[in-house]
Amino acid sequence: MKKITLLIILIIPIFISAQHKYGSVKFGLFTPSATEAGFIIGYEGGWYIDDNFIVGWSADWFHKNFVDASLVKQYEEFYGNIHSELNELRATTNLHSIPLMGSITGSWPVTPRVKAFVTGSAGLNVLLIFYRNYNNPNESEFQGAYDFAWRLGGGLIYELGDKSDAFMEFAYHNSEPSWTYDVNDSSSGFKRTFERKFNMSGMMMRVGFRFYF
Repeated sequence: MKKITLLIILIIPIFISAQHKYGSVKFGLFTPSATEAGFIIGYEGGWYIDDNFIVGWSADWFHKNFVDASLVKQYEEFYGNIHSELNELRATTNLHSIPLMGSITGSWPVTPRVKAFVTGSAGLNVLLIFYRNYNNPNESEFQGAYDFAWRLGGGLIYELGDKSDAFMEFAYHNSEPSWTYDVNDSSSGFKRTFERKFNMSGMMMRVGFRFYF
């Protein structure tokens, strides 16, 4: 079902006339469960069907350096907490989150220059992860991960001019990319496999500008 929904969302723009386009820039705060809150920036483009209905696509970027507390807990469950500081170094993670999504947005007038809107999106949440090698924590390695993502939100639009708007948006984003992580235990000779999950679900609070052309 997720794959079908994603396919429908992504192919809708192909069948829409490109005569009425728009572009938006967005920036604000994102609070995913996997990391601390941080700055997020994004671009949205697409087509407007009429004054109150638009279909588009978006790409966002969120970056965070953090210690993966869930991975530290897994290390301590297997090996004990005698090397807690070293385990924190091993769990140091440099994460880039790039959601790529298709969206549908509907709006309705509140005052002559203000509209309220609701929006829904679906697509992929791609993660670019730079993590520490367990046996040599001073070295970094790279891993990519992705998962189906969906987003629901709403807000207010203020008409700046005939072809420009400013808006404020609140949205909930949901995705949980994961991958397996193998560690060779030099003391026992066994290989252990850890599953690293990055719960990127959380609230977004953003402002932006939209231009029609």
